[in-house]
Amino acid sequence: MKPITDYAPAIEKGVYTNTGTTVYDNPYNFPGSSTPVYNWDRKYYGSISLTYALQQSRNVTAVKALQAAGLEYAQSFLKDLGIEYPEMYYSNAISSSTSSSDSKYGASSEKMAAAYAAFANGGTYYKPSYIKSIKFEDGSTKSFDSKGVEAMSPQTAYMMSSMLKQVLTGGTATEAYVPGTINAGKTGTSNYGDDEYYKVQKESGVYADLMVPDETFVGYNTKYAMAIWTGYKNRKTPLYGSDLDIAKQIYGVTSSYLNQMYGAGSEDFDMPSGVYNNGSYVFLTGSSTSNVYTGSLGTSSSSSSLDSSQSSDSSSSQDSQQYGPDASTNPSTSASNGSEHSNSNTATAEE
Repeated sequence: MKPITDYAPAIEKGVYTNTGTTVYDNPYNFPGSSTPVYNWDRKYYGSISLTYALQQSRNVTAVKALQAAGLEYAQSFLKDLGIEYPEMYYSNAISSSTSSSDSKYGASSEKMAAAYAAFANGGTYYKPSYIKSIKFEDGSTKSFDSKGVEAMSPQTAYMMSSMLKQVLTGGTATEAYVPGTINAGKTGTSNYGDDEYYKVQKESGVYADLMVPDETFVGYNTKYAMAIWTGYKNRKTPLYGSDLDIAKQIYGVTSSYLNQMYGAGSEDFDMPSGVYNNGSYVFLTGSSTSNVYTGSLGTSSSSSSLDSSQSSDSSSSQDSQQYGPDASTNPSTSASNGSEHSNSNTATAEE
């Protein structure tokens, strides 16, 4: 949810004007509360780039982005992408949970595929449809093309795709990467609450360092968008170890096939006017470069203590400087759940 709930609305609103903006991954509470925002690893990286924050799926920077964009603005932004909430909370920065059981609210695989397709379509959202055209016996054809709605600017869409490509090449979804192709995407993980976590451990007999109720991957290229959900019917049966890679692996295998058969992923996303590339970062034309991160990615701070101090490695730089050192690839974990097989749910949207 982070790309469409937090970062894209913040970019569209002008909070971030380049993908290398320095952001701070430090001890932080949900706005208006004393509840800490934890990252999945219970660590903090200090000052990092916006791209690295998204690439490594940091929760703190995501909540800060939603706070900067504003709940009402983000709610309206999501509605234009086909995803509605009866009301939004800051917890929605990292979760699609809603206060209503009505199916019109929240996210589904189909909704997520259509929403991410808007990034590939230059910011235009198309409502999913199952019938593209009908050919009659007399040879005539009737089309049922969905009318597109501009959900965001082409510049915002391009900046998001630029960052989301790096999730596959050096972030949390390297298992989805197919060499020689251009794809973008994002992982998504639900979590157990503290009380629920210990109860699941006891009932399942699983004591892995990281276990979750389900895992999602949403990816896209210039031809297709695909969302894969993996999990069990019983929420208390956890995913852990290599289970967490299944959604990404399904995307990788499927996108490889689509590339071989239809050339999907063989073209890069079109860069619109109004933005330019400098190194691995994208800048809005005329925007300042004084807030661009130039330090060593992810090494400013690594602490699980809520008393850790915020660090800052931002520095001024000139337009001629090349920004964005490459990030290292996350190692994958290996383990398996031999008790039963998880289910997967895949939705695909053609661009």
